[in-house]
Amino acid sequence: MQCGQLVGQCSCHVTCENLGNCCPDYRTYCVRIAPESGLLMGGRDFVILGVTFDNSSLVKCRFNKEIYVNGYVDETGKAHCVSPLLYETGRIPFEISVDGGETYPHSGTWLSVHPGKVSESEKCTLENETKWQYYGTPDYDGTLTVKWDPNTFKEDTINIEVWGYEESGEPYSEQWTAAWKYLYTLVHNYANKGSYTFTPSPAPPEHSAYEFGSLRIVPSQLGNGARDVHSLWSVDHAMAWHLGEDFRKDSAGWAYKKCVDWHKNDKSLPNFLSEIIDCPCTLEQARADTGRFHPDYGCNIETGSTCTYHPGAVHCVRAVYGSPTYAAGQQCCYDKDGFQVLTSDSIGGSTPDRGHDWGSPPYKKPPKVPGFSHWLYDVISFYYCCLWSDNCDYYMSLRPSSDCRKYKPPKVASSFGDPHFVTFDGSNFTFKGRGEYTLVSSTYHSLTIQGRTQAANFENGSLTSVTGFSSVAMQEKDSDVIEVRLAENSTSLEVLLNQEVLHLDRTWMDLKGVFLFAGSNQSITAMFSSGAGVEVRGEGGFISINTLLPHEFMNQTQGLLGKMNDDATDDFTFRNGTILSTNAKPEEFFQLGANWQVTNDSSLFTYDSKFLLDNYQVKHDPNFLPTFSVQEDPNDPFTKDMNTLCGNDLFCRFDALTTRSLWVGNATKLAHNNHNNLVKVLQPVVSCGWLEPPKNGKKEGTSYLVNSQVKITCNKGYRLSGSSVRTCQQDGKWSGYTSQCVYGKYTIAL
Repeated sequence: MQCGQLVGQCSCHVTCENLGNCCPDYRTYCVRIAPESGLLMGGRDFVILGVTFDNSSLVKCRFNKEIYVNGYVDETGKAHCVSPLLYETGRIPFEISVDGGETYPHSGTWLSVHPGKVSESEKCTLENETKWQYYGTPDYDGTLTVKWDPNTFKEDTINIEVWGYEESGEPYSEQWTAAWKYLYTLVHNYANKGSYTFTPSPAPPEHSAYEFGSLRIVPSQLGNGARDVHSLWSVDHAMAWHLGEDFRKDSAGWAYKKCVDWHKNDKSLPNFLSEIIDCPCTLEQARADTGRFHPDYGCNIETGSTCTYHPGAVHCVRAVYGSPTYAAGQQCCYDKDGFQVLTSDSIGGSTPDRGHDWGSPPYKKPPKVPGFSHWLYDVISFYYCCLWSDNCDYYMSLRPSSDCRKYKPPKVASSFGDPHFVTFDGSNFTFKGRGEYTLVSSTYHSLTIQGRTQAANFENGSLTSVTGFSSVAMQEKDSDVIEVRLAENSTSLEVLLNQEVLHLDRTWMDLKGVFLFAGSNQSITAMFSSGAGVEVRGEGGFISINTLLPHEFMNQTQGLLGKMNDDATDDFTFRNGTILSTNAKPEEFFQLGANWQVTNDSSLFTYDSKFLLDNYQVKHDPNFLPTFSVQEDPNDPFTKDMNTLCGNDLFCRFDALTTRSLWVGNATKLAHNNHNNLVKVLQPVVSCGWLEPPKNGKKEGTSYLVNSQVKITCNKGYRLSGSSVRTCQQDGKWSGYTSQCVYGKYTIAL
C-alpha cells in the first residue's frame, strides 16, 4: 500500500509526516531514510529510519517497481539498502520488503541527483582533473592520482574499476538504449587509505572504444562489476588516460579523425537548432528569466566558477527544459559587459546541445539521459575537435550560438507586503483580505498559483488590522504540488511537496513537472515545464511572490494578478467578467479580492494543524475588517523615520505606518524595488544579429544590440568598399552598406 492510498483511507487531511494523527499504523507503510539523496550512478548506502527489524529479516528494495536491490539489517536492527545505478534524476519511489521480496509493505522516496549537483564528499576525486582528461596529449604524462574518503567503507581493502558509457541503436527510435558497462579493474585488493597513484597503461583493445566513463571504488570482496553495491564513483570524464597507443603516438591526428567522423554522423541526425529556445539578449535578462533559464554550474558568476570551456565568458545559463521534439538543450554565455559571447566570434561562445545536460523527462532513453547523453553528443566531440586537436570549426559549424533576435522576455507580476499587487500589465492595488486566494489561473498548461494571507503582528505581539502572505501553493497540469510557507518562527521558509514537508538537503531538486531551486538569500524558485517561474522570498515576516510568465501565456490568465494582454484597463476583473475601474476605492478592491477566494475543491494548500483547519474552512474571512487608509501625523517621531526609509514609496509608507514597524516597511520597499528592477531588465531589447567581418578584413566590436557600433577595417594591401562603421538601428537592421575588402591601395568608405 502506498502513502497516498493510506492517506485516502483516513478521515482527516494528512500526509506521511503526520499520518499517526488518525492512522495509528502508518509507520508500517511510510518510511523515512537517511541520507535521502545521492548520485544517480548509485552506490550510496542508506538506512531506514523509525523502524527496527530482527536479524532474520530478508531485506530487499524495489525502485520504480523494476530495479531490485538486496539490503541488510545491521547490528542495531536498522535496515539498509543501496541506491541503484539509475538513468534518471528526481524523486524515485521505492518499496521495502523484509520477507525476501514476497511482499513490499513499506514505501519511501529516493532523490536521484545529477552528477554536477552532488557534493565532492559523495564522489571520489580525480586529482588534477585536467591532466586526467588530457593524458597522452603533449605535456600531459606521468602519474595520476585518485582520492576518496576512506571512512566511506568499513573494509580494509578496495578495488578500483573502470566503467564506460554507451548509447546504441537507431537514433531517435525505441531501440535507442543507454548503458553503463564494467570494463576492467584498475587495481585489486588495494589498501583503503584514501589515495591511489598509478602510471596509466593503454586499455585492452576491446575497451579502448569507450572514450567517456568513470571510475568506481568498491570493497574488494565484491565481484568485478557487481551491480548496485556500496561504492563511490568519480566524476564522469573523457578517458584520454586509458586510450590506446595510436592516440598517444599522434593524439591530434587521432582526434582529427574522430572529429570528422562525429561531424559526418551528427549532420545525418535531425536538426534540433530550429526548435530550441532563443537566448536572452543580456546577462541581466538571463539571470532574471528564472522560469526558463538557470545558471550553468560550470560557468556561474554567483559561485565564482572559472568558465573553463568558455574563455571570455563570466556567466552562462542553460534552458531549464529540453526542446519539445528532440529534448535538446540551449546554453547562453555572456561577457563581463553583459553581452552574449557567440561562437562566430570566439571559441568561448555558448553552444546548444543535442543532449540537454540535465536530461529531459521521462529520462532513461537517449538522448534524454541526464548528463551522460550530453557527454556523448556534445562534450566528447568538443574534446575531439577543440581540445585534443585544432579543428574547432567542425564543432562550431554544428553547434552555433543562438542570438537573441527572437527572444521574448517574460512578463512579471508581484505580490508583497500588506499585500500589494502589481499585475502583469503594470496596474497595482492593495487587498488586505484574510484567507486563500487565486493569484493566477490559466487554462494554458493548467497553471494555478494560490496565496494564503494571515494577520500581521505589531512589534508587541498583538494583531494588526492588516494581512500579508504566509504561504503560496502552485501546480501545473499533473505536476507535483509545491507549497512554500513561513515556518513557525516566521523568519524562515518551509517547502511542502504534495502536502509533505520537504527536507531541502540540496539547492536543486528535479521533481515531477517542476524544478525547485533553494537560493542562499532565503528564496525558493519553482520552474515549471511551460517556462513559468515563481520566486518566493521571506521578507519582513511575510512572503513576497514574483511570478514570471513567458509570452505564450498572453490572453491566457486570470486572477488577482490580472489578465496578461498588455492592456492595463482590464486587470481588475471579477470571475463573471465584470471589470473594476483602475480608480476604484480600496473597499471595491477588497470585494475584488474576496471574489477570487479559492474553494475547498480547488485548494492546493496543506491543512496540517488544528489551527489551519479551524481558520481556513472559510476561504475568505468576511469578519476581518482591514485598515483601508491611514493618516500620517507629521508630529509623530515615527513618521520622520518612515520618511527617511520610504521616501516616495507609497507601499512602504503604508505598511510601515499600519504595522508601526520600519522592518516591515523596509521589506516592502525591497520587494517593490525588486519588482521594478525585474520589469526594467525584462524589457524587450532590439538585436540586429551577428555581423560577419569581410574577407581579408576584421571588425571591432562584438555587441549586436540596438545602438551598438561595429567598426570595419581591412588587412594591409586591401581597401574598404562599403561602410567603415555599422550601427544597430531600432528597426533591427544594420546601418550603412555591406563592407568588403578589395585588393588595392585606396579606401572607398560610404
